[in-house]
Amino acid sequence: MEIDPLPNGTGSTAATTTTETTVTATLPTAVSNTTPSSKLSQLTESLKLEHQFLRVPFEHYKKTIRANHRTAEKEVSAVISSVADVADSNEISKDDAVLSLTSLVSRLQGLKRKLEEGSRTENLQVQNCRARLDHLESVDAENLSEWNNVRFKRILVDYMLRMSYYDTARKLAESSKIEELVDLEVFQEAKKVVDALKNQEVGPALAWCAENKSRLKKSKSKFEFQLRLQEFIELVRAENYMRAILYARRYLAPWGATHLKELQLVMTTLAFRSNTECTKYKVLFEPKQWDFLVDQFKQEFYKLHGMTLEPLLNIYLQAGLSALKTPYCFEDDCTKEDPLSQENFRKLAMPLPYSKQHHSKLVCYITKELMDTENPPQVLPNGYVYSSKALKEMAEKNNGKITCPRTGLVCNYSDLVKAYIS
Repeated sequence: MEIDPLPNGTGSTAATTTTETTVTATLPTAVSNTTPSSKLSQLTESLKLEHQFLRVPFEHYKKTIRANHRTAEKEVSAVISSVADVADSNEISKDDAVLSLTSLVSRLQGLKRKLEEGSRTENLQVQNCRARLDHLESVDAENLSEWNNVRFKRILVDYMLRMSYYDTARKLAESSKIEELVDLEVFQEAKKVVDALKNQEVGPALAWCAENKSRLKKSKSKFEFQLRLQEFIELVRAENYMRAILYARRYLAPWGATHLKELQLVMTTLAFRSNTECTKYKVLFEPKQWDFLVDQFKQEFYKLHGMTLEPLLNIYLQAGLSALKTPYCFEDDCTKEDPLSQENFRKLAMPLPYSKQHHSKLVCYITKELMDTENPPQVLPNGYVYSSKALKEMAEKNNGKITCPRTGLVCNYSDLVKAYIS
């Protein structure tokens, strides 16, 4: 950029103090006035991000089917076995036979009730999947803004559920009438385990592991092993050493082939005890181990249900911040209008690369509008640069006087010098 020479020679500061990059963040809260073709293109890109939206209810549906199938197999197998026992018995009396058959009929009736209840649950989950498909099919270029608004609320509900704000998430879903479009029921299942772990109870978490044993094994999860280690540590903390040894033989020994080093480390606590000052073993007795289990459970839960490991809100924000992030954003004089001037946004942006900028852009400090040939920059005697539009409006309101909003310098509009962008 070439700037006409100024009397005080300070014009060179303009470029370094006002150069910013303005890119709209990708959070889908609103849609600008665009052409129909660009809206359709935006719609196509939006639908690519809806993998979790469809997979979570489908995974939940498959889990319900498997559970109902296991229940039916177990009950039918027990009934067939009982019938075979009665048929093979040569000395059974008439009354005993009637009693056995009555018991079997009662058991079959119970199975029928369970299957009917399971069928209703499956139907509800199928309706949920259908509602989500209908929601995706309903979007077009005309209602994209409204559809994005609903998606924004879904993203907020997802974030609240992951952060354990269950009641707030439910109220938002109910007030927005999007219960079928969010995973309240799925996270309610997780809530029971999370609450138990926060109360230092592993029972519900172990039950969850048993329920999903085959799938956890396929993913090579060690969450159950971590739970068993923590239960062993609690026995050592309570100085119940014999019970701890028996527990290790029963529940920890089978993991020795794959997790020998961790097992050896934990078993050594029998010698060091819970009041040890040795950092290597002291950390095993710290309360933060329960927080680690909560985080690990959430990660396993998300993977099991096909969810993203990070909240959707973070992913969308990072997508936008990746376009905004420049070295200037982390300097002390970064403007407050830049989202990356906020510490929380800076933390989100830390793992992201800097955006690739082919050309610098000048943004007016007053109007926040881009300065270009249609709205050229003008330089004040103190070296600060603002857009012609902003300075003209200021001069019209103040009888040709210009006041620098940063330094308070007052000058005439005729004292301004046009800056040329090359």
